[in-house]
Amino acid sequence: QVQLVESGGGSVQAGGSLRLSCAASGYTYSRYTMGWFRQAPGKEREGVACIAPDGDRPFFMDSVKGRFTISRDNAKNTLYLRMNSLKPEDAATYYCATAATQGYYGVSCLRSYNYNYWGQGTQVTVSS
Repeated sequence: QVQLVESGGGSVQAGGSLRLSCAASGYTYSRYTMGWFRQAPGKEREGVACIAPDGDRPFFMDSVKGRFTISRDNAKNTLYLRMNSLKPEDAATYYCATAATQGYYGVSCLRSYNYNYWGQGTQVTVSS
């Protein structure tokens, strides 16, 4: 049974940092592209960052480039999202997800339709 469990969310002031983690279990984590998505109230879910199975070739949404870093530890079956210089507009529920099939997705790894398993989400609040 595939399980994805996010942690690390919280409340920070603008300019602060957080590191989200996603612990994966129940499948061969190292073979799948992973992604971070977020959804704010009243808005659609959007792809924040994604990373290939080997940990290379990450992609980011434009608004977080240079501020967020995605990484993975395949030995620990864990995905990370380091968020620096947080802005109020980064506030949302953040979800990790695993791609539906093995292989390399390229920039389309930012598209939610490529993912079939999702975590429960972790809340990020940024105050100005």
